[in-house]
Amino acid sequence: MITRRKTALGLGMATISGFGITLARPAAAASASALVDASNAALQNLYTLEPSSFALAQKAKGILVFPHIIKAGFMIGAETGDGAFYLNGVVNSYYNISAASYGFQAGVQDFSYALFFMNDAAVNYLAASDGWSVGAGPSVVVVDQSKAKSITSSTLTQDVYALPFAAQGLMAGMGIEGSKITHISPGP
Repeated sequence: MITRRKTALGLGMATISGFGITLARPAAAASASALVDASNAALQNLYTLEPSSFALAQKAKGILVFPHIIKAGFMIGAETGDGAFYLNGVVNSYYNISAASYGFQAGVQDFSYALFFMNDAAVNYLAASDGWSVGAGPSVVVVDQSKAKSITSSTLTQDVYALPFAAQGLMAGMGIEGSKITHISPGP
């Protein structure tokens, strides 16, 4: 039994190291303009895939879009991606999301996330925090596509709504709790 655990742990470490150093180091966008282009395209894709998200966007004070988050793992997993924060419809800052996990998991996945900040307090918390650990601070509700259709202005009671979308690849389990979001400064 101990040998199996050591083997699984070794395979997990090999998998993570094989996926790269890109998962272990903070990712840097190729450029701010490339990140804005990718974020704009991701938002348009979300609005097409889930039309109710557009109504959510119109009520939001700010939107943080991660157009490509890469998640990989075998027992031990990691994920990372860069995103753009829209305030009043204009990109005003950039962030990285990263997380590590341990447990039953296997696969590789590329997906997008949009976080809708519904009040000024949540926006201010993101701006003032030196790395926001999701699960601490503003309340976050992850909305799956089946529940997104039922969102109305009277049901919007949380600080932040997170919508994962456009997943490609296979990975068991996807969540945002425990992720760390930090401010980055990509090149021009």
